[in-house]
Amino acid sequence: MTSARRKPYGVKAAPYAFLLPATILFSLFFALPIGYAIWLSLHKVRVKGLGLGSGARQEVWAGLENYADALSDSEFLDGALRVLGYGAIVVPVMLGLALVLALMLDSEKVRLAPFTRLAIFLPYAVPGVVAALLWGFLYLPDVSPFYFVLDELGLPQPDLLDGGGLYAALSNIAIWGGTGFNMIVIYTSLQAIPAEVYEAAKLDGATPLQIALRVKIPMVAPSLVLTFFFSIIATLQVFSEPTTLKPLTNSVSTTWSPLMKVYVDAFGKGDIHGAAAGAVVIALATLVVSFGFLRAANSRNKRDVSQGAAR
Repeated sequence: MTSARRKPYGVKAAPYAFLLPATILFSLFFALPIGYAIWLSLHKVRVKGLGLGSGARQEVWAGLENYADALSDSEFLDGALRVLGYGAIVVPVMLGLALVLALMLDSEKVRLAPFTRLAIFLPYAVPGVVAALLWGFLYLPDVSPFYFVLDELGLPQPDLLDGGGLYAALSNIAIWGGTGFNMIVIYTSLQAIPAEVYEAAKLDGATPLQIALRVKIPMVAPSLVLTFFFSIIATLQVFSEPTTLKPLTNSVSTTWSPLMKVYVDAFGKGDIHGAAAGAVVIALATLVVSFGFLRAANSRNKRDVSQGAAR
């Protein structure tokens, strides 16, 4: 009787035992740091007198004061506007290129498809800091081979590290590194489409362009939503590219993006509590934008399904 009772309990507990290591790692390296950051953002350091001696610096409850300071900080808000402009270039161009390249690789006439896929994906394997350094030196007129060629041809030499060209320079680094990953995601979805769908479209007289526009793109819409979702998150959290290019130009300030402002507050000014509030604001903004986009995409999919069923 004892063994008969223990067996069902062991079977029921087995899934929880398998989930336990992942749960512990998730709690230690994800949930706990987030909780600590929120706790820090709700406190501040009160300094008495000159701040010398024991008890002169005391951590007290601040409530939402740090959040109010972060949202009213002109440097933080200016950085958010710069990131929005940066994202307006990166996201559509990167996803557009990824979609076009995936459609081209999915074509029956493509040659050397494995090599081409690897060549397009390879920049994604380059670390972001290395990619930013590589392109940063290619942007410098004194060492860049591109500027040497332009000079030999007598063509104008734009300064990509100053003014409006800076957005193009930063966007190029992100597009160069992220297009391959998004292309692979879309291409994998294209490969999962049954061949019978293409054959039916061809029997109906559809051209390759019509198949791409009316069959392939609608059927990989979930992958497009996924890549758009990841791209938004990466754009809102841009940090390595402007930080790496900062020593090469005076156009990139130490607070060019919101995450750079958080870094300066935490490690430059020593205001760990204000930095935590800024980080929480960025996380909440990312969550709201991502959730809003996914909600809009899901509602559109449901509407399309209901319209198809009605027909």
